[in-house]
Amino acid sequence: MADVLIVGAGPAGLSAAISCAENGLQVKILDEFVKPGGRLLGQLHQEPDGKWWNGIEEAEKLHEKALSLGIDIELGASVYDVQQTEQGWKIYSTSGIDQAPSLLLATGAAECPVPVPGWTLPGVMSIGAAQVMTNVHRVSVGKRGVIIGINVLSAAIARELELAGIELAAMVLPGKNILNEEAANPLEVMKSMARVAHLAPSSLARLAGKMMKSPSLRKLGVRLYPEYGIKIWGIPVQLRKSAVQIYGTSRVEGVRIATVTASGEVIPGTEADVPADFVCIAGGLYPLVELAAVAGCSFQRIPELGGHVPVHNRKMQTMLKGLYVAGNITGIENAKVAIAQGTVAGLSISLDRMTERSKSLEKCSMLLDKLEQAVNHVQSVREKALIHFHPNVLEGRKKMEALWREKINGQKKDFLER
Repeated sequence: MADVLIVGAGPAGLSAAISCAENGLQVKILDEFVKPGGRLLGQLHQEPDGKWWNGIEEAEKLHEKALSLGIDIELGASVYDVQQTEQGWKIYSTSGIDQAPSLLLATGAAECPVPVPGWTLPGVMSIGAAQVMTNVHRVSVGKRGVIIGINVLSAAIARELELAGIELAAMVLPGKNILNEEAANPLEVMKSMARVAHLAPSSLARLAGKMMKSPSLRKLGVRLYPEYGIKIWGIPVQLRKSAVQIYGTSRVEGVRIATVTASGEVIPGTEADVPADFVCIAGGLYPLVELAAVAGCSFQRIPELGGHVPVHNRKMQTMLKGLYVAGNITGIENAKVAIAQGTVAGLSISLDRMTERSKSLEKCSMLLDKLEQAVNHVQSVREKALIHFHPNVLEGRKKMEALWREKINGQKKDFLER
């Protein structure tokens, strides 16, 4: 029987498994995909120093390291139930039942759906699906497309599609409704995109982006924004256009767009058709927390982290004994943060298991020092991140730390009052 079970073979899961195995624990990972690596597999971008971050290569490095340490990785296995037992944790998957004293949930994130009239037509997909088809499976998603949704995620993947030689006719806003008021508001979108102005391809665009951090200049910028957009990497980013409808008979033939006001309201009579054979919808990401909910975790909605996340501390421990979390399940951040969090989770699990086994104080002390260094490293990686999917992620992390202290103090009080 394994000492540790890990659900998710993405950057956080693989990194945690390596950390656990290096400290003498038997580890088993389960993942529903046919390849290890998670969202790493679709990533490809250029760093400020000119070097390319190739997610497939990074995933292969982690995978090879895990295999060299004797880690059992079972792919194509979907976990559908998690139960706490007297011995630890039991998980149920399509490949059977597994048990272990410790369980790490590194389930990652999922894309937020954005309903658009006509979105059920063949040829419509999420922006993440386009990324996987292009970068992982090397399959062209089409010849000419439109991206609905202007955000950090869609901008990054649009660049990847453009590098693959796929024409993008436009990036436009979704139509305004109760589900996506901010995503359809040009002023709010400009505010969010100003956070990644440093990644713009030209010095003029970077300067304009910096200026847009000023609220007054943003309002002026939205009013003066060209109706047909500004080209970035050759892609027309149309902040004053929204998707009214995706049209076609048996498959996508194009997108009907319209000019909108500064607040996102459609201006009647401005509709126009943009021919396309595929459409990507980009609604952003949210933590994939279903298994944590099944396990009985306490939750808190923290918008700065992307939605509802399980209550956890900096050591990746949850309120439930033997249950840990790492990666995007704890809040939407980049793969480098997930890798760093995975190392923390692995060290945390190793330390807890070592303490239970009554190992020497010296070894525990050494492991505790490593854990503290790893925790500090997560903070350093977070602060140096090129992009933040949510602007106030640091504030979100502080909220979680305060909530953890509140929960722990509440448990102590309840214990003393018994």
